[in-house]
Amino acid sequence: MVNGERQNIRTLSSQELNSWLDTIGEKSFRKKQVHEWLWQKGARSFDSMTNLSKPLREKLNENFSLPSLSVDTRQESKDGTVKLRFKTSDGRFVEGVLIPAEDRMTACVSSQVGCSLTCSFCATGKMGRERNLRFDEIFDQVVLLNEEAEKASGRRLTNIVYMGMGEPLLNYSEVMKSIEKITSPDSLAFSPRRITISTAGIAKMIRKLADDDVRVRLALSLHAANDKKRSEIMPINDQNNLESLMEALEYFYKKTFNRISYEYILFDRLNDQVEDARQLMQLCRQFPVRVNLIEYNKVEGVPFHKSKADRAQFFADFLNNHGVTATIRRSRGKDIDAACGQLANK
Repeated sequence: MVNGERQNIRTLSSQELNSWLDTIGEKSFRKKQVHEWLWQKGARSFDSMTNLSKPLREKLNENFSLPSLSVDTRQESKDGTVKLRFKTSDGRFVEGVLIPAEDRMTACVSSQVGCSLTCSFCATGKMGRERNLRFDEIFDQVVLLNEEAEKASGRRLTNIVYMGMGEPLLNYSEVMKSIEKITSPDSLAFSPRRITISTAGIAKMIRKLADDDVRVRLALSLHAANDKKRSEIMPINDQNNLESLMEALEYFYKKTFNRISYEYILFDRLNDQVEDARQLMQLCRQFPVRVNLIEYNKVEGVPFHKSKADRAQFFADFLNNHGVTATIRRSRGKDIDAACGQLANK
């Protein structure tokens, strides 16, 4: 109990939980069982921990809470993409997406309810930020999306991307705790090399990622290769201009050697011209980087349009012909508002 309220059991360390089980006289094998229910089997209530004795489940209920996400709505796209709207224990909503492909099964998870950044092309930014998600709520998204993957196709998740609602680096502590749990050998044992954090670009937090020796991959939502254009569509660039971001990314790469990619949405006649490609090419020469060129997905009330197919292909060919690895990433789940920039709890 904390101030008369039951403590969220998943905020306890393993040592703290084991110590509590010792104080109530439970045998050592119970410690392993409780841990497995919390971090491997995805239990969402104490009553579902069926191999525990009824008295122990009652004591857990009396002393702790187990707040968890539940699936509120499920939508499936014509292309097989699945969007889940999750409901938090305090009645808020957040979205996650399951993206199947031939060689991978990717979970796109959210780090905040809404987003405080106001990127002009993004539906999530129009919501504002309601609150940060706790690490266990991020963990729950992975568990529930993995359950969805196994149920739909018999396959487990292969990749996790922090590219859903919110800016992960503005919820740094909880995002790092979630990654620690997801990758822990006695939890989901997920490889950090198969996890990507996507950021709109916060230079000091990119440096902190490097200093903390975080072994995940990093993606920068770039979308323009000069400060004037980038600030017009991403106001965060006013405080984190391209020079500061490139310095931070180079620092990250030299300390971790982790892969860096640039996410670049192609907007018709805004950032898809030859000069834009040339400026992007120059940015890509400072350290190894790959470019994901993304089709713009229409957001209600936003005046942008996607690049024409031949313009997008020209842009990709220009980069590849100048030594930059660039691929055009086809959007998935557009018909259910599950594609890049479309998550908004509709």
